[in-house]
Amino acid sequence: MMRKRLLAGLGFAMVGAMAATIFIYTVGPLGPANAANSDTYRQLDLFGDVFDRIRSDYVDQPEDSQLIDAAISGMLSALDPHSSYMNAKGFQEMQVQTRGEFGGLGIEVTMERGVIKVVAPIDETPAARAGILAGDFITHIDGEQIINMTLGEAVDRMRGAVNTPIDLTIVREGTEEPFDIRVVRDIIRIRSVRSRSDGDIGYVRITTFNEQTQSGLHKAIRELSDEIGDGLKGFILDLRNNPGGLLDQAIYVSDTFLDRGEIVSTRGRNAEQTQRYNAEGGDLVDGLPVVVLINGGSASASEIVAGALQDHQRATILGTRSFGKGSVQTIIPLGGMGAIRLTTARYYTPSGRSIQAKGIDPDIVVEQELPEDQRSEEPRGESNLPGHINAEDGDEGSGSSAYVPPDREEDKQLIYALNLLRGISEEAPATNDGGAQEEEPEDTAPAE
Repeated sequence: MMRKRLLAGLGFAMVGAMAATIFIYTVGPLGPANAANSDTYRQLDLFGDVFDRIRSDYVDQPEDSQLIDAAISGMLSALDPHSSYMNAKGFQEMQVQTRGEFGGLGIEVTMERGVIKVVAPIDETPAARAGILAGDFITHIDGEQIINMTLGEAVDRMRGAVNTPIDLTIVREGTEEPFDIRVVRDIIRIRSVRSRSDGDIGYVRITTFNEQTQSGLHKAIRELSDEIGDGLKGFILDLRNNPGGLLDQAIYVSDTFLDRGEIVSTRGRNAEQTQRYNAEGGDLVDGLPVVVLINGGSASASEIVAGALQDHQRATILGTRSFGKGSVQTIIPLGGMGAIRLTTARYYTPSGRSIQAKGIDPDIVVEQELPEDQRSEEPRGESNLPGHINAEDGDEGSGSSAYVPPDREEDKQLIYALNLLRGISEEAPATNDGGAQEEEPEDTAPAE
């Protein structure tokens, strides 16, 4: 008996997100493999011989579990960049990210100079209520120095059971002495949707696709529609640097702007594995113009949404080429011993495009002005990953920049989108000749 759930996702550290991959959770034992031939059995015997020799002769006594973990990891990572092994802890962490909620403090953090730096407290969380600010440095957790911890270890220490307290030692610019703040953990919901009105335009940014995304998007649309009123001219859906997440949420987001038609399909090794997902609900914004922003950091579930709205000519896609992750991963639990993430299919846009190692080309190309220190960086794209699955036709894209200026006044892509929706003409940038919507669908059509 089997229970399946599809996700789409690339990832970040939060005390409190994934490129478009489709995950299928399978509960139960692994199915029987094809009968192995004698050569395969000899290779397995070789593996056993090497394992026994390491156990008996290595200079230090190795941990058997570490050897097995490393062997499984090596076997999967040799396939492609997205097949991998997760131990029990890693599998649990992935489930936390896709659920979008956990017991914690509510801060986004990074590691800097050997201590934890607060990127931002999340609104209406214990950290925000306790007075933790962006830019604060956390040097001790419950009196223990962070200096010898990894970022993951520190995050694990800050997460915990709801209603339990934790003491953080804070160093803050402008404050002479470190000081302690006590925070009581609570349920933290990762806010994947943020929105604001920009005059007569509704702006919605989706940072990841988790279980909160559909409800967050619908809430944002309702609130922006009420706030702006009859003067509302359209919406900007910002998917830049969104690495993906749950497939069903990518389908819901696409369905929010579509009345009918296919959203995405997945196609595996065998024809019977092909699955198609269609729009079911009505257009929540009643046909108002939509501009979708993408860049080299837009992957997986983000590309599903951009591709669906582009093929149906429902939105104008603006920015630079997306990442190009068009493969499907199946998450197979291993009976409490973790899980494997195995690439099992490719996904396709409604017109039959596989974007694996190609990406979504925007209808309107708008490049950002890069700071001096980032002009030498390589573009971000699937085709730049060693061992990636090749594009079906061999014509691969090179990815693009993932830079978004922190100052909205310097964000050329956002400015162009606002002007486009307002009908303000300006010097036209490069465009995607032909456009994906003019492609003929293939006879057969099919996401981490």
